[in-house]
Amino acid sequence: MTAVSAAPATPPATRAPRRVGLIGWGAIGRVVGTALAAGEIPGAELACVTDNRPLGDTAPAPQLSLDEALTRCDLIVEAAGQGVVRAHGEEILTAGADLLIASTGALTDDALTARLRAAGPGRVYFTGGAVGGLDLLQAARALGPLTEVTLTTTKLPATLEQPWMDEELLHRMRTATGPVEVLRGSAREIPAKFPRSTNVAASVALAVGDPDAVRVSVVADPAARHTRHVVEASGGHGSYRFEVRHLPDEANPATSQVVPYAVLRSLAALAGRPGMIL
Repeated sequence: MTAVSAAPATPPATRAPRRVGLIGWGAIGRVVGTALAAGEIPGAELACVTDNRPLGDTAPAPQLSLDEALTRCDLIVEAAGQGVVRAHGEEILTAGADLLIASTGALTDDALTARLRAAGPGRVYFTGGAVGGLDLLQAARALGPLTEVTLTTTKLPATLEQPWMDEELLHRMRTATGPVEVLRGSAREIPAKFPRSTNVAASVALAVGDPDAVRVSVVADPAARHTRHVVEASGGHGSYRFEVRHLPDEANPATSQVVPYAVLRSLAALAGRPGMIL
């Protein structure tokens, strides 16, 4: 009998790490950039930071212009606000880099969203941020339309103050002893009114597929130690309710502490970490 020896196993191909450029060194960017620089996201490395302020040695990677970043990076993370998405989203994708967007409020502009999805060769991705259940809403939508979708967001009054507010509304918010509804509208309207505070509304709209179908109530509550988001959706195939409560970020109370970790989770998925829930 002739012995048959097994062929040596072929080692798996090593995937090159994603070279990440981070736009924004604020409450979200600092957490994301620090984790990347510390090697906490296998398969991704921080190549550079872009910000409109000089950062000196506070950032753990070179500070570069966006043009320079696009020569070094294959993935750009936006953590600097809706204006960056509007001004530079297509430029990033056209240069061939993928783009991960945290400020989903910019995407209530249908024309911008269509341009971003059509641009390339880079690919555009969105992170859910401070709310959960979006994957389930996307799956449920394939069964048929969701006939009623509502979001109620409750935050501290000071985090919701905006330049467009009149004195009467500001007075009601500042002197409130209980919850006060600040504004009610669609997920297309609300993120434009609160550009730093209501990206969740746009994220729900992306999951549902129609910003006009999502009705949003923004509530100011002086007792709101946690930021609270309640999503309710129903259709002929079922009903869904998700409620989350987060501590606000100490450096930027308009956002929740969990948001940069949602960005890091998305980065891990894009870097190919196995075993993730997608």
